[in-house]
Amino acid sequence: MKKRAKHEKIQKIQDALEGYRRFDYDYIPFGPHWKMPDENFRYHRRGADRALVGFWRTLLFLLARFLIGFAYGARVTGRKNLRALKKSGAVSVMNHFSFLDTLFVRQATGYFRSFHTMGPKNNKTGLGGHIIRHGGMLPFSADLAAARNLNAEIGRLLEAGKIVNFYPEQALWTNYQKPRPMKDGAFHYAIKHRVPVLPIFCTFRKNKRGHMKHLRIHILPAIYADETLSRKEKLSDMKARTAAAWRKCYEEAYGSPCVYLPDRRTSAE
Repeated sequence: MKKRAKHEKIQKIQDALEGYRRFDYDYIPFGPHWKMPDENFRYHRRGADRALVGFWRTLLFLLARFLIGFAYGARVTGRKNLRALKKSGAVSVMNHFSFLDTLFVRQATGYFRSFHTMGPKNNKTGLGGHIIRHGGMLPFSADLAAARNLNAEIGRLLEAGKIVNFYPEQALWTNYQKPRPMKDGAFHYAIKHRVPVLPIFCTFRKNKRGHMKHLRIHILPAIYADETLSRKEKLSDMKARTAAAWRKCYEEAYGSPCVYLPDRRTSAE
């Protein structure tokens, strides 16, 4: 009953935010146990750190795929769209709906190829922070020196053929099924480094307690920039086509149009 009540409470919060079109509002508290990345944060792992990176990524490869398969019935579709990239780097964008969705990205794009941008509050202290830092976390930062280092590392990874993932909605909404509007960041990096955007969209069913099951991780066809457009138009066009791909995936998977709750901003006027 407690889990069902919690699910209903979260549903009410999400319904209210959807009604007011606050799709980027982060309603989940992070707590105090995190540190803003500074100029000393190691975005590029070297030396002994590389051994730790190899250890944690191998452990995730061996265990995580079975965990998400057992817990959520996870399956990946559209692997041909990943193969079509060949050795090219790419910026992937996936809907942000679970505390474990970095594992879903890894399952789709590779446990050794994917890296993951996150908000600065994900740079947690303790063992959890240690694991995700060595597992490919690339936290944003308000520190200018750290931000420059992050930008350089993203460029290096894309040049090396890696996939750098963004959660473009900016906020985690647990077990929310609909696509949400995207921010510009992921598309800025894709255009800057001349790599495609790889849309990934997850669909799933929920039981009465809100537990996710029958998870499908859809790798959609890559979105390439239209080089005939200006930079501003290019970004807008890539974002619109990516959003359309997400929406189409949603509607095909659930067999119904993507409809949001009535706009309460309009009704309140």
